[in-house]
Amino acid sequence: MNSPFKILFLCKGNSARSIIAEHLIRRIAPHDFESHSAGSEPRPSPHPLALKVLSEKYGADVSKARSKSWEEYRDTKFDFIITLCDKELEPCPDWPGKPILASWSMPDPAAVEGAPDRQERAFWQVAEQINRRLKMFTSLPADKLETLSVS
Repeated sequence: MNSPFKILFLCKGNSARSIIAEHLIRRIAPHDFESHSAGSEPRPSPHPLALKVLSEKYGADVSKARSKSWEEYRDTKFDFIITLCDKELEPCPDWPGKPILASWSMPDPAAVEGAPDRQERAFWQVAEQINRRLKMFTSLPADKLETLSVS
């Protein structure tokens, strides 16, 4: 593989699940993937509990984490685009090239109400689900991923 695969994680608000995925894959396979995240209706900033779980539980550097619109990436050619919403995103734009599209439906931890420890546990559980899927995905041999990707 000559260069890292470009991967985009999408979720409506780009404040929790997609931010978590963007940063976890950087920890799991930093040389194999160039990761980004975005949303159709991004929040003003990432959810504080997403950042807390990433930094405290996974040791991720989240100092530059920010919520972004998918418009920022409209002209970027990605190899993979993964949606993480538990509900359908509004229709995605037509992305340049032919990225492989996948949907990993995850519950929204930001929607959990109640005591702070209950909310933090929801973020931790979703982060663990994403972490497991990313580990399986990144364990595929690079030559198999290259045959999936059509750049």
